[in-house]
Amino acid sequence: MAGTPNPIQIQKYLSGIDYPASKDDIVSKAKGEGADDDVLEALGNIPDGDYDAPTAVSKAISDAN
Repeated sequence: MAGTPNPIQIQKYLSGIDYPASKDDIVSKAKGEGADDDVLEALGNIPDGDYDAPTAVSKAISDAN
């Protein structure tokens, strides 16, 4: 099993997204930017809800994994 992608990798796929953003928006944006399966899986594991900043997304990923 591959490791959890680091926050910098993940934020690369979320550049330009408007915060606050829902989990669905975040996953859709990453898919649209060509994120790999590890990134999409990590984002898929975060709780549903609105995220107000890249740091909130990063924290949710580290908490979920």
